[in-house]
Amino acid sequence: MSSSWAMNERRTMLTGAEDFDAFYTATAKRLVATVYATTGDLAEAEDAVQEAYVRAWQRWDRLVREGDPLPWVRTVAIRLAISTWRRTRNRVRAHFRHGPPTDVPGLSADRVALMDALGELSAEQRRAVVLHHLLDLPVAEVARETGVSNGAVRTRLHRARRVLGERLADPLVTAGRARGVGHG
Repeated sequence: MSSSWAMNERRTMLTGAEDFDAFYTATAKRLVATVYATTGDLAEAEDAVQEAYVRAWQRWDRLVREGDPLPWVRTVAIRLAISTWRRTRNRVRAHFRHGPPTDVPGLSADRVALMDALGELSAEQRRAVVLHHLLDLPVAEVARETGVSNGAVRTRLHRARRVLGERLADPLVTAGRARGVGHG
């Protein structure tokens, strides 16, 4: 009796591990991109996503029983990244003052301008934009993940679009920021 239970338990563990591996393979790259777009720091995004998956594995069975684990993992990763970002804001600013490491490929001017413009949004607006526009989540899903009403999400998106539209529509500001030139 106990040997058959042990075999079933082992089979369940293997299936859980295989399911988790498949989940990770299917979602990790996009989740890193999402957290990066939210925070503007690729290294912090990768660290936060890695930690979020570790935490998900620790409660994998419960997450799967409750439904789709991706919103939970995404929320944890974004919260970890923002928390780290807040604690290390001065260190990150110093890093950007000195420029990226020499082994990091340069970003296109459009991408730099977009990341700069996203950086001017509040954390709430930035998260709403990333979830809704980059991940194509409906407003109701964004509201569930962020813990606010649909109306609050729509307001955040409206205000964020206005700021992004102003920042990205001005070719002098966009070109100057992409070259690292300040504006007066």
